[in-house]
Amino acid sequence: MKKLKFLLLPFSIWVSSQEVDTLNLKELTHEPELPKVQAYTLQDGSVRIYAKPKLLDFVTKLPRNFIDTNKNFVSQDHAYYLGGAVAATLILLPFDQKLTDNSRELGERWGMDKDNNYTKLAGVVKIPKDIGSTLYLIGNGSTVVLLGIGFGAYGLLKNDYRAQATASGLMESLILSGVFTQTIKRITGRESPFIAEEYGHKGGAWNPFPSFAAYGKNTSNYDAMPSGHLTTFMAGLTVIADNYPDAIWIKPVGYTLAGALAFQMMQSKVHWASDYPLALLMGYFIGKTISKSRYTISNSAGKNKKYKLDLIASRQWEYNMVGVKISF
Repeated sequence: MKKLKFLLLPFSIWVSSQEVDTLNLKELTHEPELPKVQAYTLQDGSVRIYAKPKLLDFVTKLPRNFIDTNKNFVSQDHAYYLGGAVAATLILLPFDQKLTDNSRELGERWGMDKDNNYTKLAGVVKIPKDIGSTLYLIGNGSTVVLLGIGFGAYGLLKNDYRAQATASGLMESLILSGVFTQTIKRITGRESPFIAEEYGHKGGAWNPFPSFAAYGKNTSNYDAMPSGHLTTFMAGLTVIADNYPDAIWIKPVGYTLAGALAFQMMQSKVHWASDYPLALLMGYFIGKTISKSRYTISNSAGKNKKYKLDLIASRQWEYNMVGVKISF
């Protein structure tokens, strides 16, 4: 009987991930309609694929992300988030005036002005005069715009699709935050604390569905609920944090700033505490929906990697060779 000679080869391991790699699918497949993409490997082993962003993505993706954000609010697996925000709002309502008064007392003790004071550079750019005004400014739309410009410039200089996508997402988050908050503000019609103080309305009066003329003429009489500043900040923070999950400092620093912003708006009598739960929820879902619309995940987290083993057999130099290929 003829003896079979075998040679057992060492494991052949093939890894289908890369830290940052630009894949030109057009060159590989000769299909001109396929876009360039970049792959980013995260610390947990997952790989995110970003297609080359288009200049007007923040506009063209807006309708779909508006719909998807609304779906996220009412989806079954998110129901407890919405329920929690509504419950927190109802719990805080009876204590709004007390919390506002206490925050102002604390602000005075810390030497914080009750007004937000700025000077203008070239008649356009706001320069805060104190720490309180600086905190209030971080929830302003101009801050998100500046961050977007920063990410966009870096992305173009470094040809980094993720940074470009983040810049586009920040611009879109500013628009969507305005759409959601302005809609609810015009429905609820709640007075800001400093207006309520003038009229002697404890906790602020509610005047639902004010006319467009009334809202435009006396905006602070109707626009307290929910906080547009906090929604805008939370949406922008979520876009950045979700695109850069390995930068673990982003969330603790961002949430600390969000808390400081919330306190500043209370002590300066711009917002009530109960204006915040819905603002935080909306900002989070807006930011999450926007960021997820700009990448795809090619494999599961590293700790849950699925390994595939393939036997390889061949005949070389009069030997029957057997190997193992592991792909993950």
